[in-house]
Amino acid sequence: MEKGKLIFVSGGVRSGKSSFAEKKAAEWGKKQTLHLNYIACGVASDSEMRNRIARHQKSRASASMNWKTWECPYELARIAGRFSKQDLLVLDCVTTLVTNYLFEKNIVAATDVIDCIGRDIASLQENAAGLIVVSNEVTQGIPSREALTRNYQSILGSVHQTIVSWAHAAYLVENSIPIQKKGIAE
Repeated sequence: MEKGKLIFVSGGVRSGKSSFAEKKAAEWGKKQTLHLNYIACGVASDSEMRNRIARHQKSRASASMNWKTWECPYELARIAGRFSKQDLLVLDCVTTLVTNYLFEKNIVAATDVIDCIGRDIASLQENAAGLIVVSNEVTQGIPSREALTRNYQSILGSVHQTIVSWAHAAYLVENSIPIQKKGIAE
């Protein structure tokens, strides 16, 4: 089966990356008459995360296109079979997915986390017309002195590099401005 197009979008906290990914998906979905699906990996573990999830849900609800939301904190391959080549997926976000594998599933080996996410991305991409993957950029600057944080940064950096190597296009969003880093400008 032919893999769907893959776009990677990263940026700092509150950079506008999710809004950009949703807008890109809406344009793409309208152009090709695709069903929009939002795969949310967030777990409402505290009030800040509950507020963030609510804000994202409200944004999709007020959009001009209909979104179907899938709450799936890890093992995304288990929902991949529910999609077809008539579906466009937004996965938000890889940062949370890494966290969920590390702390919800207690997977500690970096290679195992990277493999799990690779399987997730590949299975979604195989089943859908396209996949837009969103992630936070936390690997810029000096690595943390704290071992747990440094390990997290290392895993996330490796995951990002892997996804970008597979991606047809990659964007970095800063201050709501998308900067295309890979691919041909559309």
